[in-house]
Amino acid sequence: MKNHFVVATAGVFAALWFSPQALAAADLEAGKAKAGALCAACHGANGVSVANHIPNLAAQREGYIAAQLNAFKDGTRKSDIMSVIAPTLSKDEIANVAAYFASLPGAPAAAKSAFLPNVAKSHVTLPADYPAGFRRYQTQNLEASKQVKVSYANEAAIAAATAGKRLPDGAMIVVQTHAAKLDADKKPMTGSDGFFIAEKIMGYATMARDTGWGKDIPEQIRNENWNYAVFSAEKEMRTTVNQAECLTCHVPAAKDSYVFTLKELAALKK
Repeated sequence: MKNHFVVATAGVFAALWFSPQALAAADLEAGKAKAGALCAACHGANGVSVANHIPNLAAQREGYIAAQLNAFKDGTRKSDIMSVIAPTLSKDEIANVAAYFASLPGAPAAAKSAFLPNVAKSHVTLPADYPAGFRRYQTQNLEASKQVKVSYANEAAIAAATAGKRLPDGAMIVVQTHAAKLDADKKPMTGSDGFFIAEKIMGYATMARDTGWGKDIPEQIRNENWNYAVFSAEKEMRTTVNQAECLTCHVPAAKDSYVFTLKELAALKK
């Protein structure tokens, strides 16, 4: 994931047209409500973020926040997360949110907010007998990290994808990441299929859906009923992963059932 607010020239120019009068007329209570419903999943309800890679917004300059949001909204700045969130905000909502965060006291550098309970809770579990009932449909070499990523899907996902239908409740995808086997020169060894030879399992990234799983997630980042979770090599859920970031990153794939590899899944031979 990319950082949400990185200094950019586009933001400076955007600030020039965002008038002081507009900021002065901002509604702090409306800004607080919007921040609590949408922004708090990453930036915290009080502007203190939930993770080191996400900036605090408390006590940040009002004009700066508004300028960055407008730059994300009009596309002059790009971010996996904010390019999804900002376009959902009106000009007044941007002004209100900027004024609200600017009104808050700053926080110590090490301070962090807790994940929002309604967004943090994931219903995904890794089946005890996994990979039984799943089929492998994609393999990718990760050159930079010397790893190999293997994607699996259960029969509910496969049946729908190969029939050209949206993935239904009950569908599940698991992406396993392995450290590649290295040769004497510390280079990944490649098998006859052209992919790195998997050695040590590093973890599992999962997405699954079932009835009602999306009901408590804010509409702007909801992925129908999909939930996400990451598990360690020992199959224990990693509670430090913010599901809000997973949800937001998958929003652009809505037309593909929120699955980035739907085309590869649909091509799987029966």
